[in-house]
Amino acid sequence: MSSKLLTISQASKMIGVSIQTLRRWDDSGKLPSIRKKKTGNRYYTSNDIEDYIKSFKSAKNWVLSDVGHEPHLDFYCPNISVFQARSIRLMTELNEVKRLGETFSLIAGIVGEIGNNSFDHNLGNWPDAPGTFFAYNLNKRQIVLADRGQGVLVTLKRARPGLSDHKNALRVAFTEIVSGRAPEYRGNGLKFVSNVVIDNKISLFFQTGDAQLRIQKDDSVLSIKKTSVCLRGCLVLIEF
Repeated sequence: MSSKLLTISQASKMIGVSIQTLRRWDDSGKLPSIRKKKTGNRYYTSNDIEDYIKSFKSAKNWVLSDVGHEPHLDFYCPNISVFQARSIRLMTELNEVKRLGETFSLIAGIVGEIGNNSFDHNLGNWPDAPGTFFAYNLNKRQIVLADRGQGVLVTLKRARPGLSDHKNALRVAFTEIVSGRAPEYRGNGLKFVSNVVIDNKISLFFQTGDAQLRIQKDDSVLSIKKTSVCLRGCLVLIEF
């Protein structure tokens, strides 16, 4: 498939960052441009820009941004209805991926659980930009989710006011039953996510605030660590 060249102005509008930011990214190697000569105009292929827009890096930049804004419309779910419609489309496409077998429905299930949490836990309380970033690249077998919500710590402190940091909040979210209104067990979906990942050939990266969690198949202990970068809401990468 051919890919047309875009000017730096066109690329900046597609990504949603300034031309100056794109120049810095080019100079640092974060998102290289195409230049016919060293001092010439910067161009980008449409394929490279589209791949970047739906990438983990793009989602991370969005949740780290000081100013809330809507991400690219192709990967933005402003409300739960849009998210659920795109989740159904993802499940249909996952079903067509060879060698996934019945795992496709489990992957769709954990995507749905994480995305629904974003809307359920931030309803009426979005700090700035509502909704979620939701993108996937089935060739690379990656799914990216992100939100600029309140994060896991604020959400869990309603039930566990003694929680003091993001790392402990993440541990509780993935390992403990926080509430148990049988038969629903509301608020405990991340335990389901953890079990699915551990039992299947799936890996999960999940960051909220300054705490990062990583899980993959057969992990008996969850790897949770504190990082130097504190982000808004949640950032998730699912690989399979």
